[in-house]
Amino acid sequence: MTHEEPRASTPRGRARREQLVAIGLDLLAEGGWAALTARAVADRARIRPGLLHHYFNGLPGLHVAVAQRASETIVDPVVDALVAAPDTAAALRALRERVLDMLAGERNLRLAAELLVRALRDPRMGAERRDWSRDVRARVAARLEHLRPGWPAERREGTAMLFTAVLDGLMLQLILDPDLPADPALHATEAWAGEP
Repeated sequence: MTHEEPRASTPRGRARREQLVAIGLDLLAEGGWAALTARAVADRARIRPGLLHHYFNGLPGLHVAVAQRASETIVDPVVDALVAAPDTAAALRALRERVLDMLAGERNLRLAAELLVRALRDPRMGAERRDWSRDVRARVAARLEHLRPGWPAERREGTAMLFTAVLDGLMLQLILDPDLPADPALHATEAWAGEP
């Protein structure tokens, strides 16, 4: 336990921390980072703004927790389904199903846009995003080692990098053009990744 989470060590503290992150996620989806203020969170939670310090070491810590939750909500289900797949065909089916879920709805696209913009402008958020991306690539590459044992490490790592780029790219394209169908890109990805 770190000094920034003393109240989050009890069930009640963990529940309050979860509530504050959920409120922060809602505010981020509604109005971007500018809407995610200590006052706005405190007003919705009916607490004093100073309590954010006890749960997150202040507003910057809450911002990081909200960004982590947004990534967990939007992209992690895709990665989890992919690495849990028993074979390549199942992995490709999971990719198709989960990516469409990930991209569904304006809320997810707004959250994804806010995460990308903030990662470019804020060094701390950029570092968080970089670490998260490295973890995703490592998980995918490790799974590919089992699914495609004949592939050299370079191909596995390259495929993992392209996988994360496809997810980021699809989100970016749909942020810019919400009416753009994702199916053609997913078909192309399946065709490419399915090759031995």
